[in-house]
Order: sequence, then structure tokens, then C-alpha cells
Amino acid sequence: MTASQRTALYSPELLALAVELADCPLDPAMPLQGHARSRTCGSTITFSARGDGRIETFGMRVAACAVGQAAAALFARSATGRTTAEVEEALDQLRGWLAKEGAEPTWPGIGVLAPARDHPGRHEAILLPWRAALDALCNAQTRG
Repeated sequence: MTASQRTALYSPELLALAVELADCPLDPAMPLQGHARSRTCGSTITFSARGDGRIETFGMRVAACAVGQAAAALFARSATGRTTAEVEEALDQLRGWLAKEGAEPTWPGIGVLAPARDHPGRHEAILLPWRAALDALCNAQTRG
């Protein structure tokens, strides 16, 4: 990655998102627990939540690059109240968009991550929060 590509990818707006994660710490006592790991970079997100088919409250532990942290912060901004189907739909939209096979997802603020579309090695890190949330929500459905 050249210096100009790094500058475009790691914008001040993207880097500022990472500090927002302090507002949603992981709570292992929450009944819904999920995890996701990137096969390409090893980044991980552990997700905890409360809710009955919908995310009522949640927390995350994020071990990821700045792009993965920014994606987690964007997820966190709009996750409360989302249903399993909404999270799944957003994940599908993200996959298509990252592969340049679909329109920009409707998830608020996602455009900040647009420069990462040209960096396939970052795609799995971007998907982690949605995958971890689905893991938790689907685990709840199989227990119920």
C-alpha cells in the first residue's frame, strides 16, 4: 500500500471512529454472546447483547485494525433496536458493496469505509461486527 493509499484509507474521520468503542464495553453477563474472526487478518470481535429477537443493549470487545474498529463503531451507532433480519440484510448489502457488486448499504455512515473497498484485505474486518452480532442473535434463536 502506497503512502497516498494509506492516507485515503485512514482518514481522520475513520480514525476518530475508533474512540467511540469505549462507549460500548463487552459485558460477559449479557445472555447473548457472539464472536467473529477474520481469516485474512486475525481481527476479532466478541459481542454481548440483551434482547428478544432484537438488540436492546450490547457491548463489544474489538481487536482489529483501524478499519475494523471504525466498522465496529459505525455498527454500534445504529445497532440498538435492530432485528436479526435487519442485521443479516445489512451484512448481505455490505458483502455486495465491498465486492463492487451492489449499491452502498443503507447502514448509516457506512460511506466512511468507501476507501476500504479497494483493499480486499480489509473487507473481512469490516464485516466482523455484523457477523458477531448475528452469531449472538442466532445462538439465542437456537437456545429458545
